Amino acid sequence: MFLNLKDIILLLHPILACTFVFPVLGITAFFALQTRQRRLKGTTTIPATVGSLHVRLGNLLAAGVVGITLVALAYSVVFGFQGFLMQAENNTLQPLSVVLVALMFVVTIAATVLLYRAQSKRWRAVFATLSGMGVIILAFQPGVFRRDDEWWVSHFYFGLAAVMLMIFSVAIVREIYQDRSLTWRRIHIGLNSLALVLFLLQGITGTRDLLEIPLSWQAPVVYQCNFDSRSPQFKTCP
Repeated sequence: MFLNLKDIILLLHPILACTFVFPVLGITAFFALQTRQRRLKGTTTIPATVGSLHVRLGNLLAAGVVGITLVALAYSVVFGFQGFLMQAENNTLQPLSVVLVALMFVVTIAATVLLYRAQSKRWRAVFATLSGMGVIILAFQPGVFRRDDEWWVSHFYFGLAAVMLMIFSVAIVREIYQDRSLTWRRIHIGLNSLALVLFLLQGITGTRDLLEIPLSWQAPVVYQCNFDSRSPQFKTCP
């Protein structure tokens, strides 16, 4: 293989997704089904610990999703098209932008950590909002590939929605157990069912995007090809 440091950093996001996030997702979904079955049927064959295990794994999953998202965004804002390195090569890089983006990463990570530690509803809402806003602000920095013209099949937008749902799920955990009307539980089930679909789409679109991203030594040649579907020379290379 001809991989340099840039290529290895690029692969960190899919490696972490395949080796950590998706396995934890499967286990979390399994315990969610076990928890619901025990609650509805009152069966004693399912241990009473499945509920607490589901919560712990759900929190771990949310932290992992936020983490690998920040890894992908960090790569993009530095190495991506019109990212910091390209701006430096074109003498358009503004040091203040670098500092502000770095601070935003720190704030987002800190807000996510504090979200897990917060006890009151007010502070959980504050830290969930800060964490979500931090991810969104970083996601729309130069260098991040979003596929805006095809947002309905975009790995970026599916992932961003999944991250927001994970942060929201962590923020409402206490409400789920304190609400006797089961309203928050139903909201949790509905939103996380949607999240499960989004993760499935992430697996599909992420695999597709990996096929489209050339290694660093291949990029100068590949990016000379014509990718305009309206052009008569579509999919042709010099």
